[in-house]
Amino acid sequence: MASYGVAEAKNNFTLLLDRVQEGESITITKHGKQVAQITPMPKRDPEKRRAVMAELAEIRRQQKPLRMTVVELLHMDDEPER
Repeated sequence: MASYGVAEAKNNFTLLLDRVQEGESITITKHGKQVAQITPMPKRDPEKRRAVMAELAEIRRQQKPLRMTVVELLHMDDEPER
């Protein structure tokens, strides 16, 4: 993992982002102490996303309908408590 001081990182920020985009992690230091780390975004797994979406769809199918309109639902807080 590469390490850069704040000033050097600032002057080479675009280059550092290119390196991070390639999978490298960069540590930023201030007065010799680590203060930040730039890491690549996690890769997205389309199969995992599909599985989660299918699971959520099944949960929605199993829920009972809410027997009120959206307008009624939005105005629930407007009604005085009894």
